[in-house]
Amino acid sequence: MSSPAPPPSLSPATDSGGFSELVGQHDAVEQLSDAAASGSPTHAWLFTGPPGSGRSNAARAFAAALNCEQGGCSTCQSCRMVSAGSHPTVTMVSTENVSYRIEDVRQLITTAQDRPQGHRWRVIVVEDADRMTERATNVLLKAIEEPPPQTIWVLCAPSPADVLVTIRSRCRHISLRIPPVEAVEALLVERDGLSPEQAGFAARVSQSHIGVARRLAADVEARNRREQTVSLPLKVRSASQAVLSAAELVSMAQADAASESESRLAREQTALRRSLGLEPEEKIPPKLRTQFKRLEDDAARRAKRTVTDSLDRTLIDLTAVYRDVLSIKLNTGAELINEHLRAQLAELAETLSAEQALGCLDALNTARTRITQNVPPALAMEALMMHLIPRRHRGA
Repeated sequence: MSSPAPPPSLSPATDSGGFSELVGQHDAVEQLSDAAASGSPTHAWLFTGPPGSGRSNAARAFAAALNCEQGGCSTCQSCRMVSAGSHPTVTMVSTENVSYRIEDVRQLITTAQDRPQGHRWRVIVVEDADRMTERATNVLLKAIEEPPPQTIWVLCAPSPADVLVTIRSRCRHISLRIPPVEAVEALLVERDGLSPEQAGFAARVSQSHIGVARRLAADVEARNRREQTVSLPLKVRSASQAVLSAAELVSMAQADAASESESRLAREQTALRRSLGLEPEEKIPPKLRTQFKRLEDDAARRAKRTVTDSLDRTLIDLTAVYRDVLSIKLNTGAELINEHLRAQLAELAETLSAEQALGCLDALNTARTRITQNVPPALAMEALMMHLIPRRHRGA
């Protein structure tokens, strides 16, 4: 079975933003909506959830709702500016490094002191708060304990345990979860105009990651790269093949990162034009060029991190292969993530024991950790692919 053909393109205009993006998160949306409407929300928040749960989207939607007269309409100028990353009192910050620098945190604290002139709240969103060292966290602690009036901090992390207890205890916690495949499928059909078959395929193979699902549905090259990735373990039978496959994985990740960077920058530029009232082909006035230059600079700074994120996504896709193999080995009867590759996966399952499949999953987790610890990608991938050679073929 081949993957369904995608529509030619998905327009950024179909991306409504706001709380509507948070599918399958009813409890979280209700809490955030009530807080935004209360007029006196908690001054510090901690959003947690696994990759794909929408932590950053939730933080952005909350920031928009706090500054929106209608509690997050997604259409007013304030909401559009938050979506475009150009709102003067909403700061979304992430690090391209292994950890945040103390100087970065001090700069954020200085920003937090500024009153939100002409707007309701100054909102500072710290993505990947788990990347803060203990020293950096201690610098932030006092600012969270005694925030200036009209300033709200939002920290994002995979789990509460990834943030120091001194910070965690001072934040209101919002827990997000991976949405059900059916909810993501429905969103893609209703919002993006995909057919049920296209939406179901994209939702399933993305493992309910909305952003990845949209990209796979819209970008044939991204879908082809994914198919190449998940097919590699089906072909590797020797050390030489493992080395070549590792190089191919790194190359595909770099190509995917470059494509995603270009696509993201184009979306951001489109959203910024919309928020500033500029037509798509209209020349940018000199006084507004700084804002567009900032987007380009941010894209350049993200380059290395984007490659790391793409490699991590590659490893998640490979993890799905061995989860499927285990499902076949254990005869669970469940639909596979890569259902369209069932025949090939059944052949791989014949060469592995359940224990060996679990060992491959452990090796994939180790590779994900090494990538985040700045191990050269080629070395991390080579070590992984050597481990994925089916044992009975290792002498080949």
